[in-house]
Amino acid sequence: MKRVSRVFLVVLFLFSLAGVSFATNGDNLIGIGPIARSMGGVGIADPQDAISAVFANPAAMCFGPYCPGTEVNFGGTLFMPSVSAHVGLPTGPHTSQSADSDDKVYAIPAIGLSVPIADRWRFGLAAYGVSGLGVDYRNTSIDQPGFYFGGNAPLVQGEYTQLQIMKFSPSISYQVNNNLSLGLGVQIDYANLDLRNGSSFNYAVGAQVGGIYKISDGIRIGATYVSPQEVDYNNVLRNPANPQSSANLKLEQPQQVGIGISYEPMQDILLLEVDGKWINWASATGYNDFDWEDQWVLAIGAQYKPTKKIALRVGYNYANNPVREHNGWNGAFNPATGAPFDIKTVQGLNFPRYYYETFRIIGFPAIVKQHATVGVGYEISNRFALNAGYTHAFKETITESGTSPEGQPVTLSSSLSENSLEFGLTWRF
Repeated sequence: MKRVSRVFLVVLFLFSLAGVSFATNGDNLIGIGPIARSMGGVGIADPQDAISAVFANPAAMCFGPYCPGTEVNFGGTLFMPSVSAHVGLPTGPHTSQSADSDDKVYAIPAIGLSVPIADRWRFGLAAYGVSGLGVDYRNTSIDQPGFYFGGNAPLVQGEYTQLQIMKFSPSISYQVNNNLSLGLGVQIDYANLDLRNGSSFNYAVGAQVGGIYKISDGIRIGATYVSPQEVDYNNVLRNPANPQSSANLKLEQPQQVGIGISYEPMQDILLLEVDGKWINWASATGYNDFDWEDQWVLAIGAQYKPTKKIALRVGYNYANNPVREHNGWNGAFNPATGAPFDIKTVQGLNFPRYYYETFRIIGFPAIVKQHATVGVGYEISNRFALNAGYTHAFKETITESGTSPEGQPVTLSSSLSENSLEFGLTWRF
């Protein structure tokens, strides 16, 4: 128990150092840890390490390769998004503007453990960066606070956004019999939102439940449900009509339902898994205000072990773009009164339609659909293993059109692609 207590303190320390992540399935990472990520984010039916079990399906802690002993996973992701934006205007008083968001490398630590606590019972704990989104167009041509109406109105809203969500998840699982396991996890979110009006930190609490059933020695089916988790960010949202004032914004990590099936045609040599998820963005507070739609995710992963010590992994992840495209909207202001013709109300704050659309498209371009992943693992000994992986999210672009505040035709577009490198150390005892 002393050794587990020391590991627990390390979990808390690394959790306090964790940084920002970026969007993949909406604004959620496709998976946690180098093994799950290199297999396309699968793990609902048959995760291969403790941190994947806690994240993907806590019921799996009773049925993994880490059983019956204790396993600790130390992981890290170097996340490298590439984002650009374009505001297209016809020739006239203004010209089109394009810029690249400031390129950054985000370091995302993760740690997890799974330990036996009694016959048929296991306890798990994980801390990881699971969700985030952001752009930084400060000091670029997109960042022009005096663009329209002779320098009295900005080019866009959403030129700087940073959303960070860390999860701390204690979990427990119970093996009902040799074929069935059930699990429950408490998810504690520590979140930060900065919309260039100062950072706001807050907490949310939710839960995850799951189950795994062994149909046969080589086939498992798993299911999981994650409850919605809402965070209230204070004084983050600028009023476009009065930049000196601000408002609160609630954002809710949506409820999710997932199901997975794994097949091991060659025991301890070849593992195949397919997962499907439904992410309920359309009903999530905040995301529904900005007209996100529900997302369906398909993940496919494989692991092949040519020798006992080496594991080769590959995966693919596809999800529809949750950010709806709007076209034909009227973003013009009434020249007689100076008021916008069309207004969108977001949690009590009135947005001129043009700035509502720029905030959606420029500020939160969570639009990537396809991910290709590869990875490798090497067992140094029965107690230690190293894992590494690479994930590429293919470039996607969203474009919509309407009219500018001055009544000109305008197009808004954002492009996003992503690369990441994953590393991890497994320690069993």
